[in-house]
Parts: sequence; C-alpha cells; structure tokens
Amino acid sequence: MKKDKFMNPYLAGFFLGLLLLVTIFITGRGLGASGAFKSGVISAVSSVFPVHTGETHYYLEYFEEHKGNPLKSWLVFEVIGVIIGAFMSALMSDRLKLKLEHSPGITSKTRIAAALIGGALFGLGSQLGRGCTSGSALSGMAVLSTGGIITMLAIFGGAYAFAFFFRKLWITK
Repeated sequence: MKKDKFMNPYLAGFFLGLLLLVTIFITGRGLGASGAFKSGVISAVSSVFPVHTGETHYYLEYFEEHKGNPLKSWLVFEVIGVIIGAFMSALMSDRLKLKLEHSPGITSKTRIAAALIGGALFGLGSQLGRGCTSGSALSGMAVLSTGGIITMLAIFGGAYAFAFFFRKLWITK
C-alpha cells in the first residue's frame, strides 16, 4: 500500500454507516467511545474509593448495568479494537511514526497544551451531552432522533465558529 494512499472517504462513510446499522441491530444501541472512557474512570474511582462508589447512585446504577465490572462493557472492547485497528492500518501503510506535528508558528508545548485542553473540554462536553459525537450525533441521526440531528448541527456549527480563533494552531503557512 502506498504511504499517501487513503481510503475513499465516501466508501469509508458507507462502511461506517453499515457498521452502525449492524451494531444497532445486534446490540440495540449505536456506536460511541465516551462510554468506554466512562467505564475506565468508574473502575478507577471504584478501586481508589470503594466506599464512595458504593454510596453513590450514579456509580451503583452503572455497576448494575455492567454486572459489577464496568470494564466488561462492549464499548471498552470497541475502543480497544479501534486502537488496534488504527495501529495495524498505520503499520501496514508505513505511516506509523512517533512525532509531534504542529504549525511552525507555535511551539511543541503550545501544541500539547492545546491538545490536552481540547481533549478535556471535549470529554466534559460529551458527558454533559450524554455521549460523544459518535454516540449522540451519528447514532442519534441513524435512528432519526431530533436530538441527534441537533447535536450534529451544534458540533459542526461550533467547530466552524471556533476554527477562526484557533486556526493558527494548525495552519502551516
């Protein structure tokens, strides 16, 4: 496979839609990554503060749903599969490199700080919105949910609105 060869985005979108339909058919739920991270956080909190976890309704509800072990959620295995698949794809196409890419106009520290802050804000937003982009928007739109459509519009609208202010973090010229 060529180094600069990527999958046709329309074909990739078709496969993503097909995967989403199969997932809804088999599990009764759509795709989503934030649930896997939530499972990890809840497991960590439970390990460090078991008394607090046992007394908090939110945690108890989550443990009941996942039969006592949040890490046995299928979403955890979904994210592990995504990570393994991305690694294998990069390896097979000779794009596996450990380097930090950023615009010449910013430092590596600024790039790392922006990525961490952006990731934290996205994680917070996914919890406030009751799911990440794939869970709320993609899966919601697949079942013609008004909330899913509004979420997708808000995600893209917010991205376009904020892009003007943060464009210098990734523009290379």
